[in-house]
Amino acid sequence: FLIIVLVAATLFLNSCNKDDANSSDYSYQVRMTDAPGPYQEVNIDLVGVEITNSSNSVVALDVTPGIYNLLTLSNGVEALIATSMLKDSKVSQIRLLLGTNNTVKVNNVVYPLDTPSADQSGLKLNVNQTLATNIVNTILIDFDANQSIVVTGNGTYKLKPVLRSIVTATTGNIKGSITPIGTLASVSATSTATSVSYMSSSNALGNFQITGLAAGTYNVTITPLLPLLPYTQVGVVVQTGVSTNLGVINF
Repeated sequence: FLIIVLVAATLFLNSCNKDDANSSDYSYQVRMTDAPGPYQEVNIDLVGVEITNSSNSVVALDVTPGIYNLLTLSNGVEALIATSMLKDSKVSQIRLLLGTNNTVKVNNVVYPLDTPSADQSGLKLNVNQTLATNIVNTILIDFDANQSIVVTGNGTYKLKPVLRSIVTATTGNIKGSITPIGTLASVSATSTATSVSYMSSSNALGNFQITGLAAGTYNVTITPLLPLLPYTQVGVVVQTGVSTNLGVINF
């Protein structure tokens, strides 16, 4: 009888432990950043953020809605746009839902941004992210404003979003600055292993940062406006969780 009682108690405890394991909550947050572009403002009207889990269920996150000027979110500046406690440890897709008040400012004139695809189904990103317990799981959405805006003629602009998802816990960054301040330049980091290039540009203070780089070796090229000549630094090593600082580069 005693053996039967002990076996039953063991089975009961194991069942409880399995239930506890299956009911884990996963802290999740979505942040947004941008690569600088040749506009005064690029404003998106964020109204919702949704994720799709492993069972293809759609979960609406607790979003911070509003008008976000993407050009203020560059060179390491990020905005927290949504948070939630999730029951599923898998996130397969993120969708940004936009309203109708999207605009671009060029030469002090504000133009509406046409976003037909976003109005219908949102801006989708496949992420295939596995979450962990007891930490804040973060995904960073890199919204490339420069490549996302298409001039359609007659003073009209269309938003064709170019987005990249970055799991910040598994990537690193390259940053630096150029002088004299006010020198405009594009910055590229090209992986020596895959030949894939990642782009950014310097801001008004001369600072630049390229985020979301897998660990490895990169060749960095800084291309200022003519008559200044490009500068290249080869063999820049990126480590996970580390910002590699190139220092000040003089032109």
